[in-house]
Amino acid sequence: MESEEIVIIQLMGNVTYPITLDPTVWIFDDRKITFDQAFQPYTQQKEPESDELKKASERFNKEIYQHKIKPPVNKSIARFEREKILVSTYVMPIIDFLQTAEIKNNAQQARLVTQNGEEIITLTELRNCLLLFAEDGKPLSDFGPVHLYFGDGSNKEKPIKGINKIVIE
Repeated sequence: MESEEIVIIQLMGNVTYPITLDPTVWIFDDRKITFDQAFQPYTQQKEPESDELKKASERFNKEIYQHKIKPPVNKSIARFEREKILVSTYVMPIIDFLQTAEIKNNAQQARLVTQNGEEIITLTELRNCLLLFAEDGKPLSDFGPVHLYFGDGSNKEKPIKGINKIVIE
């Protein structure tokens, strides 16, 4: 089975709510982080985003005061975001999905079922993981739909690839 056929990930096992994750829609999710920012210290991650928002806000205000009508700036911002999305590489923190699934108190580990076998990690490791889902603005073509990176970047050179199930045990 080719990796392109698998586009969803099942999060199941010792959880209250088994869920299905669809990484193809994460490109529109505000929780995504660019890969370059993912392993930087927290303070460095937030500064560029706030600068970008401040600049966008200033452009918006300038357009409003110049035209005093519905400004076309929304289209400009959308175009900028669209262009950024088409060239960026993104990861998604897994923690929100784990909270939604509600891991049961007696759970001890996570089994990652991949195209090439299985890997066991601790729940602590899993909670801090990031899932690479888009490379250069496109869904992963090699061993997708996601690559798993530990939050500390310790497997940055060799992520866990081809995950199609995360089984909480």
